Amino acid sequence: MCAENELLKDGEHLEPLGGGVRVIVSDENHFSTDTVLLADFASPKKHENAVEFGAGCGTISLIWCRNTPPKSITSVELQPQAADMLRRSTAFNRLEDKITVVNADLRALDGVLEAGFADIVAMNPPYKIGGGGIVNSDESKRIARHETECTIDDVTKAAARLLRFGGRLCVCQRPERLTDVLMSMRNADIEPKRLRLVQQRRGKAPKLFLVEGKRGGRPGGLVTLPTLLIEDDDFNFSREMLDIYGDYKEGYI
Repeated sequence: MCAENELLKDGEHLEPLGGGVRVIVSDENHFSTDTVLLADFASPKKHENAVEFGAGCGTISLIWCRNTPPKSITSVELQPQAADMLRRSTAFNRLEDKITVVNADLRALDGVLEAGFADIVAMNPPYKIGGGGIVNSDESKRIARHETECTIDDVTKAAARLLRFGGRLCVCQRPERLTDVLMSMRNADIEPKRLRLVQQRRGKAPKLFLVEGKRGGRPGGLVTLPTLLIEDDDFNFSREMLDIYGDYKEGYI
């Protein structure tokens, strides 16, 4: 393991994820509560091959390694700078045998990743539809927040190719995109099967949703799980949020 001063570049620092795992982050490439929630919702099993699309600095892939890692993790990231950060985080945590970083466009994975090898794919995609909202001038943030480089249809199509029959795609999005995501999944032969809304606290409208679809699943049978509350009535983390964060509980991230 290399020393921190040899590991980090200007503007970067290490952020703890719990379980002794740390991730390199910067202002352009970091993570949020949404990322942690998706990592928990999409937790792969020990024998599974997992894929993270739009991995960024790789927080989801690294969280999956905190306790019982899956058989393999493939982290696909378009931006070279973010992919480089993830490679260094992987080496720092000595997880090269678990995480493979692929610096590629998820729309062009033919010949890069084998079709049908994955048991689960997860992605926290851009929230804003192409052409919607004020576009950030920073390229990294623009790609992360707006559908400039990939749409939800690109995500579901790419996931459908990689997933085995019965494999799962898990996505985190804002409620106003719910119809788009469910329709895109079904059009790609990924049937929505599990849905969970996320609220900041009791009495607030949902701010996010988490959904899981099954490749080749029979139409219908969507199960709506109990709403996840981020805060309790005293504006502290709810008991469930503390459990999801594990031993990383210091404030909002």
